[in-house]
Amino acid sequence: MHTPVLYHETIKALQPQPGGLYVDGTVGAGGHAWGILEASSPDGKLLGLDLDPQALALAQERLAPFGDRVILKRASYVTLRGQLAALGWEAIHGMVLDLGVSSMQLDTPERGFSFRSDAPLDMRFNPEATTTAADLVNTLPEGDLADLIFRYGEERRSRQVARAIVAARPLYRTGALAEVIAKATSSGKPGIHPATRTFQALRIAVNGELEAIEQVLPQAIEALAPGGRLAVIAFHSLEDRIVKQFFRQESQDCLCPPRQPLCTCGHKASLTEITRKPLQPSETEARENPRARSSRLRVAEKI
Repeated sequence: MHTPVLYHETIKALQPQPGGLYVDGTVGAGGHAWGILEASSPDGKLLGLDLDPQALALAQERLAPFGDRVILKRASYVTLRGQLAALGWEAIHGMVLDLGVSSMQLDTPERGFSFRSDAPLDMRFNPEATTTAADLVNTLPEGDLADLIFRYGEERRSRQVARAIVAARPLYRTGALAEVIAKATSSGKPGIHPATRTFQALRIAVNGELEAIEQVLPQAIEALAPGGRLAVIAFHSLEDRIVKQFFRQESQDCLCPPRQPLCTCGHKASLTEITRKPLQPSETEARENPRARSSRLRVAEKI
């Protein structure tokens, strides 16, 4: 069992209290959930959500000592409102979202998230979802594929990559796709693997990750009790930008253009930013867990 990214910073930011109600929207193997339940002893409760049955099985085993204080559901965090209503939880005191792909998923070759092993091109968080990475790679028109890689992977050579992929179709294995991308873009210079950004783009598209973040943030703020906190860990600029812009917007009383003399929007701030600048891993954590290096933690409190 590995320690999740920014573990101590996240638990400290959420300030779990006995008797509180908490949500881990990306429960994974249960790392952050454990910390929340431990800090909210003896009677704090936690709802853990995840689309991945493999993750839920691990979380159930790891969190078993907390008994009925933990409730695990196989569901996306975009269903937050309905999940809370079903439990009769009118307000929660804290929520954490650890976005993106987990180390467990990356380290399970058959899931197809990593280009470092040869496996089916899958990349689904939910194994029952209908669209796989192979579907996108083999069916999208070249222009649409290039746009997807540019938008979600921020890959400057997206058109070059898309052209090479279309020419090499059909592609059904991660190793074959990574090889095609490497041949099309490799400069011979050291750095990140040339397939990194394309694999990120495909994963985000397969799972609708950015749209899901946009859907859950308003629900989370709505669900929080006054003084409750939302902690969000992002791993790349696309995720972090959505969280940053939402927190900035919802911490302002007026969203009218600066030169407009009178407010006509009627917007009222719903939260306070606790972290104007995101928290980052310590040098020790980044050294011990290289995957943590790009993580950023933002925290907001309900007014």
